[in-house]
Amino acid sequence: MRLLVVEDEKHLNQTLTERLTKIGYTVDSCFDGEDAIYYIENTQYDGIILDVMLPKTNGFDVLRTIREKKILTPVLLLTAKDSDEDIITGLDTGANDYLTKPFSFDVLCARIRAMLRVKDTVTGCVLELADLRVDTTSRTVTRGDTTIELSSKEYSVLEYLLRNKGIVVSKEKIEENIWNYEYEGSSDVIKVYIHHLRKKIDDPYNKKLLHTIKNVGYVIKED
Repeated sequence: MRLLVVEDEKHLNQTLTERLTKIGYTVDSCFDGEDAIYYIENTQYDGIILDVMLPKTNGFDVLRTIREKKILTPVLLLTAKDSDEDIITGLDTGANDYLTKPFSFDVLCARIRAMLRVKDTVTGCVLELADLRVDTTSRTVTRGDTTIELSSKEYSVLEYLLRNKGIVVSKEKIEENIWNYEYEGSSDVIKVYIHHLRKKIDDPYNKKLLHTIKNVGYVIKED
């Protein structure tokens, strides 16, 4: 899952980014509303944590802009204001939830999980192909009756492929959706994760699901 943190207070921004990354999210961050709009328009995020009081363009206007462009990514507003008027403005503008400052990190994580569960009612919180099953809420992977242990990045690659099952996706597209803007590696690392995934979800089984399309990319599908 890829998140965007938009918060102008640099220490809080860094803390949220580091702690969310540590628990398995891929996280981009920025510090003002103009950059937020640019990031959101050019990147596919699963969720956005958006401060209201931002320089250049405030959070309400960021939210209004992306909703007018039909970008429906779930948004959790962070605000120091807890008046009914501000809360109503945020929700009516298109926010999915709000959290007033100060807040605990555990509560923030619970709100993010709830927000993403709502998103998954559309995209499906359980992804299945043949006897392969991925529960995106618990981040558990099984094939048949066997639980498969994956690293955080292996899981993210597999989830992305399953959300696009039957569609050939390039190494670059996988990289764009799994790594943040600070990533400076090469697409060769995708080959490594595909190799690891194939050993875990395909090699022990007769039916192969993960396929390489030479010079194009990868697809997960039944033969």
